[in-house]
This record gives sequence, C-alpha cells and structure tokens, in this order.
Amino acid sequence: MSRTPRSRFFTALAAGSLVALGLSQAAQAQDGQRIRVRGAIESLSGDSLIVKTREGGDATITLKAGWKVAGIKKASVEDIKPGDFVGVASLPKGSGPDGAIEVLIFPASMKGTGEGNRPWDAQPNSQMTNATVSNAVKSVDGHTITLTYQGKEKTITISDGTPIVTLAPATKDDLKAGAGVIVTGEKAADDSISASQVAVGLNGITPPM
Repeated sequence: MSRTPRSRFFTALAAGSLVALGLSQAAQAQDGQRIRVRGAIESLSGDSLIVKTREGGDATITLKAGWKVAGIKKASVEDIKPGDFVGVASLPKGSGPDGAIEVLIFPASMKGTGEGNRPWDAQPNSQMTNATVSNAVKSVDGHTITLTYQGKEKTITISDGTPIVTLAPATKDDLKAGAGVIVTGEKAADDSISASQVAVGLNGITPPM
C-alpha cells in the first residue's frame, strides 16, 4: 500500500532528525574515528558517494545499508524565537559575547537533541551550543540571543549575513552533482569512510555546519 504525502513527510523529517542528531553528537567522540566531510557532491553511484571536500580533495564515502538523507534549507534570524531549540556555532570575540558563525533551528520535536556546549570543527576555536533560546533581541549590529542549557546560560550575537538554516524533508534525488553536503561518518584504520547519514543543502544552500 502506498504511503500518503503526510506519512512521507514525517518519514523524511525523522530521517532529518537522525542526521541532525549525528551532527550534534559527532563532536563528542573522543577516539578520533568520527569525521565530518563537508563539500559538494561529485557523484553518487549505488552506495558510493564522492564528495569534493572544502579542503580541495576527493572523499569517497560508503553509505551503509538503510542510510538516510535530510535537507537543509534557508531560514532567517526572524525565525528564531524564545522557546526554540537551536544549534549555534560560534567564535569568541575577545570582550563581550561570542559571535555566531552559523545557526541551525531544530524542529520542535527535536528539542533537547545534543544539549550542551562543546568544541566544534567549523573553524579553529569554534564551539557548538545546542540550547533553548530564552531571549532574542534586535540590536544595532544585528541580533543577540541568550541560550540556556544544563542549568547554564550563554549569550551570542548574530550579525547580519550569518547563515541561518533549518531542516527540511529531502530524498536521494536531491543528492545531485554540485549539491553541498555535510556527511557525519566514521573513518576506519585504513582511512576508508562510511556513513549512514547525509545532510544536503536545498535550492543551492551550502550546509554551514
């Protein structure tokens, strides 16, 4: 029996949840085997995904049985409201709050995913904070949000032009040559990479995470 559009939507959203969970938890790995591959798709053939990485090389990723794909779509700072759960990559600015380098707005059903603050590899010295927005205000230089997590609080500024995205349904058909992806996977002792999750940018978006 064929699935309804509604059931297909929630299946895709569940896949997106798995991808986001991988994105949020990968930085916690301590054995050095977890890896994030960022770049643009060169080809997808069967279970083999080749990505031109942002560092300039090619990465061949073996996709595990039952692998999932989720979409990343553009959002705006006006979409961030108190009570939302977000993942914010940020950098210290010296004095004052850290500055955001990207923001992922989680679906309401994923509130609490990977909650906490941890090192991130988007840029040197960057951190990822998955937390609830307790306050969001517009300022002269952009916006400022206050995040609460595990009994702690952190304030981050979001300047104009900061990439802000959210999750959206996607299918394997969206994994086209040139599409931007971030793949959370595992690197074996022989340097081979395998993954069960792929996040792809939709409508030309490059996943900023």
